[in-house]
Amino acid sequence: MRALLQRVSHASVTVDGDVIGRTGPGLLILICAMQGDGEAQADQLAAKISKLRIFKDEAGKMNRSVVDIGGSALVVSQFTLAADTSRGNRPGFSAAAAPDEGRALYEYFAAKLAETGVPVETGEFGADMKVELLNDGPVTIWMEA
Repeated sequence: MRALLQRVSHASVTVDGDVIGRTGPGLLILICAMQGDGEAQADQLAAKISKLRIFKDEAGKMNRSVVDIGGSALVVSQFTLAADTSRGNRPGFSAAAAPDEGRALYEYFAAKLAETGVPVETGEFGADMKVELLNDGPVTIWMEA
């Protein structure tokens, strides 16, 4: 699985004009299941993300996790994280998991992250989503499992 984390002051996702998910201070997590991924990769990412110390402590150092600050997460599926741009000018997405597998792992990941104590809201798998965010820092981190 691939994840792009953004530390945010707030973020929201809209489908057909309706806000369906949001977070206050915390994380926007764009996530993509890759071919061959399973629950083990989702488990690994959820555990690591919940403990990742990317929030400032009293001294201004990145030393606190999303759990430590009482933050929340907005998890949005994004198959374009599987883009292969090595040839030509049009990215290929064949490395992404098939839609049924991708949806199952996306939902599983969100549930596993919630089990770590992080309040989680989500986008809508496969929908045309509009994501708004205020990146805090900015802090943006790429992760793979």
